[in-house]
Amino acid sequence: MAIEFQPSVSQALKEKFLNQRAFVIWFTGLPCSGKTTLALALEKELFSRGHLCKILDGDNVRTGINSNLGFSPEDRSENIRRIAEVSKLFLETGVITINAFVSPQEELRTLAKQIIGKKRFFEIYLNPTLEVCEQRDVKGMYRLAREGKIPNFTGIQAPFEIPQHADLELDTSKTSIEESVTFIMEKIKPRLA
Repeated sequence: MAIEFQPSVSQALKEKFLNQRAFVIWFTGLPCSGKTTLALALEKELFSRGHLCKILDGDNVRTGINSNLGFSPEDRSENIRRIAEVSKLFLETGVITINAFVSPQEELRTLAKQIIGKKRFFEIYLNPTLEVCEQRDVKGMYRLAREGKIPNFTGIQAPFEIPQHADLELDTSKTSIEESVTFIMEKIKPRLA
């Protein structure tokens, strides 16, 4: 039986010290839908307004804490579980966490929401077309996936399940980065205070 760790300083006191309410912003969408781009822009905007944030992204998580995971269904699930647990640690520290992950199945996003807590989870679905995502793909991942060189690639061989309960949906092919950040800030404003 695991013993629950009890911090000496509560989350509420840490939030008061930081003058913010901590929550997790979870960007989901196809590869190259704009998740990382918007996460970086949002972090910059929040920081300019005095908010402390941490971005968790496939590049900084899969090269570190999840470097031992592949893209099998089991590994994808474990990837999201670990990300959610790390997000919860940042949350307990009073930090706003901005996550940018494909997280292709509703089941995975639900798992993350359960770990983090529904009241502190804000899901943003980015939904440009597959064609737009492929045009933005500077790494050539879609091409390699179509050639069979990247197996189980979401959007090509592996499906992406459209979120059923996203707090915000943005078509990043129709809104600029600045417009998207403005929409997000309007939606999350009540959660910041």
